Amino acid sequence: MMGSYTLPLRKLSAARLTAGSRVLIGALTGGRESSVSGVGAVFGPMLFLRQACAAIVLVIITLGMQSAGMAGLIEWAKSHFARGAQALGAWGSAVLVVRFTSLIVCLHISEILLWTVFYRWRCLSTWESAFYFSATSYSTVGYGDVVLQPVWRLLGPVESVSGVLMCGLSASFLFAVVTRLLESSESAKSRR
Repeated sequence: MMGSYTLPLRKLSAARLTAGSRVLIGALTGGRESSVSGVGAVFGPMLFLRQACAAIVLVIITLGMQSAGMAGLIEWAKSHFARGAQALGAWGSAVLVVRFTSLIVCLHISEILLWTVFYRWRCLSTWESAFYFSATSYSTVGYGDVVLQPVWRLLGPVESVSGVLMCGLSASFLFAVVTRLLESSESAKSRR
């Protein structure tokens, strides 16, 4: 169902609609997408293609960052286990897990910052709102108090899926480290 305000808006070009006029038009028409964007039906496939390309690039960079970070952590873990993790004891093992966890948190924050830069560049007006939106999307909290423009709204769910997968990789790595520490501890006890 098209409202009385929708028909005249289709004649407006996307360049002539400012953010303020989009909000006003959205309020007048009940927030229907075709009314808010002003070009929804005509440029829908192009908008989706634009979002898809941005999402693909961001996911590839995120995956590259995660892979490089995990590879570095794996090499670091190998060096610790080669030196004899059984010699660490309970306190040393706890410190090692805290160090790995801290580095993984830093890795995830850097991935959130990647998305933040994009949101600030293309979607949101302040760094604080861009970081907040990115962090809530990446962690799948998604409060909904900061939302993207309709042109970029598919990026939030893509970042959420990416964040879940990256956190899953990190959790599996920590599980492997703890398992290896337990195995080292058990082998050291069996030798005695």
